[in-house]
Formats: sequence, C-alpha cells, structure tokens
Amino acid sequence: MSERCAEASESAGESLGATAVTARAWLLVEVAGSWPRDVSSAGTLPAGARQAIETWLGETPGARLQFLRRPGRTGRRPLVFVARTEEGLRQLHRFELDELDDLVSVDLAEGGEPLDGSLVLVCGHGSRDRCCSLRGTAVFGALSGRLRDEELWISSHLGGHRFAANVAVLPAGLQFGRVTPEEAPDLVARALAGKIELERYRGRTCYEPAVQAAERAIRAAAGLDGIDDLALEAQENGRIGFRTRHGGEWVAVADESLGPPVPASCGDAAAPQRSFAARVVQSPA
Repeated sequence: MSERCAEASESAGESLGATAVTARAWLLVEVAGSWPRDVSSAGTLPAGARQAIETWLGETPGARLQFLRRPGRTGRRPLVFVARTEEGLRQLHRFELDELDDLVSVDLAEGGEPLDGSLVLVCGHGSRDRCCSLRGTAVFGALSGRLRDEELWISSHLGGHRFAANVAVLPAGLQFGRVTPEEAPDLVARALAGKIELERYRGRTCYEPAVQAAERAIRAAAGLDGIDDLALEAQENGRIGFRTRHGGEWVAVADESLGPPVPASCGDAAAPQRSFAARVVQSPA
C-alpha cells in the first residue's frame, strides 16, 4: 500500500504555516449519516435546504459550507450554526429545526440564537480522504467527554487532507493541523482560552495565505500566543503590517513558492504544493 498523504507530508517536512482555509462566514449544517465526497453536490440535501444554502452562500462574502455530525445524535432535530470569524467580528448563532427543509423559512443572515461559546470541528470526512477518517476519528475520540455535546463535532473537509488531523475552532477562526490524540485536549483547551499553539497552527481563517504567513512569522518573533495580541494594520506592496495590543508595529514580507513534492490527497501523485513563508522586516523600536 502506498504511503498515505499525511505521512508523506510530514516525512517531507512540509510546513503547516499559512495553509488554513480562508473564510469569514461559516454555515454549519448537521447532516446525519455518511456524506458524499463533495458535500455541495446535488442530491445531498432536500431541495428546500439546498436552495436556502445556495442563496446564503451567494449573498455572503467569504462564505464556507461545512457539514457536521456527532455520534449518538441520529434522529434528533437537526442543528444549524452560522459563525462570523472576522478579526473584529466573532459571532456564533444557533438554529434548531424540525427538518432541514425548514432552512427556507429562517433568516440565516440575522436570525438564530446567539451563543457565547465556541464550536470545535474535527475533520473526519472519510469519503474525501482516508487520513481525515483515521486521524480525525482518533482526535475526536480524545476530545469526547471533555467538551459539551454541542461544542464538539465531526466536520466535513476542512482543507488540506495531508495535514490531518485537522481541527478548527470557531468563531475565533483558528485552524490547526497534524493534531495527535495525545495533544488534542491541551491544544483545544488553550484555543478555547484564547491561546494559540504555534507548532500546530495552520493559520487564522479570516486571512489570505500571505497574511497568515506574516502573522505566524510575527508571532514567532515576538513570542505572542494570544488570539487578540495582533491586529492586521495594513497590506501594501507586499508588506504586511500588524499592530500589537500595546501599540507596537510589526511588518513582514511574505513570499510564495513551491514546497516539497507530496500528494495533496491519498492516492494522488506527489507534486510540489503551493507554499507561503514570511520574514519580519520591521519590529517595534
């Protein structure tokens, strides 16, 4: 059997940095049972639900759809969440439906029950990639019992199969990769407390890859692990500026290149993958 994509990526030393998906608004729909490879494919959802989702995605800038499921919830009323993960706007709203077709009658843009907590998503999309199934299921098991029932979910594809196990924390918009069952409880607890484990950090999902790379480089140089320790200040002529909560200004320059040849997914041929890295060019005086 050929080497799985996550093993190949790790063996090749491919960087996790600046590989998070880019999304500022998330629609998270509970769909029990197995999922197709592409959760947006026709026939996955009833017609009314599909229409409501397509409308929301089309009208919402930076939007992303995820399916959710959780063992033991089969047959219960489906839940839907809308998360806003922008740097200055972190919100989470909850909808409980009688059936998924009821999505046509709810206001996804303004409605729902506001929540103060977070959602922890572990990619376990086995029909998309076997690394996500194997590694994601193990991490989900390590977190079960440590978080509330509606706080922890198995999710559909979070991008980057080769970085499994992948974990996202919303509405903070933090994404982590190569998370092991042993380290998952502490990593997630720190993220829920507003702290970033930089070694496993793929990036903040409200940023484009170049900005993710700059943020990571500045955090490493400044020793900053708080979510709100940095705020994007400016992006011009390849220079990306961040300001610390104490007013210090940092600037980094991000470069795009090709990483080592690895399979993007299990079964794919190895090929160089797009990569971003950044260097700090200005720090506070």
